[in-house]
Amino acid sequence: MTVDYIASGGGPLQGEFRVPGDKSISHRAIIFGSLAEGTTEVSGFLDGLDCLATRDAFRAMGVTIEGPEAGRLRIHGVGLAGLQAPDRPLDLGNSGTSMRLLAGLLCAQRFDTTLVGDASLSRRPMRRVMEPLTRMGAVIHGTDAGTPPLSIVGGQRLRGIHHVSAVASAQVKSALLLAGLYAEGETCVEEPAPSRDHTERMLESLGYPLQRGPLSVSLHGGGRLAAGQLQVPADLSSAAFFLVGASLVTGSELRLREVGINPTRTGVIDILRAMGADITIEQPRMFGAEPVADLRVRAAPLHGVVIPEALVPLAIDEFPALFVAAACAEGETLLTGAAELRVKESDRIQVMADGLNALGVFAEPRPDGLRIRGGVIQGGTVDSHGDHRIAMAFAMAALRARGPIRILNCGNVETSFPGFAALAAQAGMQLSVVPGNA
Repeated sequence: MTVDYIASGGGPLQGEFRVPGDKSISHRAIIFGSLAEGTTEVSGFLDGLDCLATRDAFRAMGVTIEGPEAGRLRIHGVGLAGLQAPDRPLDLGNSGTSMRLLAGLLCAQRFDTTLVGDASLSRRPMRRVMEPLTRMGAVIHGTDAGTPPLSIVGGQRLRGIHHVSAVASAQVKSALLLAGLYAEGETCVEEPAPSRDHTERMLESLGYPLQRGPLSVSLHGGGRLAAGQLQVPADLSSAAFFLVGASLVTGSELRLREVGINPTRTGVIDILRAMGADITIEQPRMFGAEPVADLRVRAAPLHGVVIPEALVPLAIDEFPALFVAAACAEGETLLTGAAELRVKESDRIQVMADGLNALGVFAEPRPDGLRIRGGVIQGGTVDSHGDHRIAMAFAMAALRARGPIRILNCGNVETSFPGFAALAAQAGMQLSVVPGNA
């Protein structure tokens, strides 16, 4: 059964809470904990469908993983050479992160594997990972369009390469580094701009040596990973919806605890502050290798901005929420240099433009971005196209709408933010979950 949201105004957002754990870091905790020698304890794990798909894939390859229970996992690592052949294709659901990172890891194993996903994941491009892995010696077959399912032939001898990436992509970088753990010689990835560095931080925290430059990272194969303690911060991508929502409604004030503020992820804070948002960073501290802080946000009038292209890779997952902020801001907001948004769980440029236009806000899609003119949001119906971040973004838009907004196809919110509707209601939103039309 599909589900829809019906969202309407409500009062100011108030309170203090912790949003769920960081999805990117939770995926990597499973992967590297499984490849480490010994037992790794994980706290703050995101109990969402995407991360559970990664957990289940490693269970199918012989790794004993206990939990999650209250965000805690015990991973009994098998070492870099200890994975076993699964007896079935690995179903990764909606998770593009799982698909791309596991492609890098599994091309280095001695056994064959097949990676499959749901209808949305089966449309997502994989060539940007497949092509450099093939240069390393991997044998990977996808569809003629370069999409899943992926068939990976094991038993290949990999060699390190120097890969210059055309786009800043943590998933491509991480896939190559995972393959590089097994490759002969050095694997180096160079990017045109910084991308999130959770893989590098976790490798270092588990004792694997690597070399990092401003826009590059390299490692040599043949090392080992030692088990350890991994703390997962609250997800800034999930917090972003509440940063926007609280900014929009007079009298709002929220305090979001233990949010990851990795500098390769904080573009959303920088952009919202440039628009006039009142966001303060309190009690900065470290969770293992990752910086965290409490974020306090108060309502403030927003104005349109030209978003610097340098901030795009630092906020790539948060643009649906930022587009709603732009729709409620005075003046125009222009985004360029973000063609990557067209190949996410949906075409986020077109889907957000269609939804905002349906609600009476001017939004002009461009090949690599969007121009939005702030205005009055009307009630109506929008389609999230099964994209979790689109669904949550339009829920926040309802805080400023003149009538209720029905948001179609919201079931995939569970992939990244289980309990979103309940937490939104706790904060003061009027949001109900209703059966959708199959």
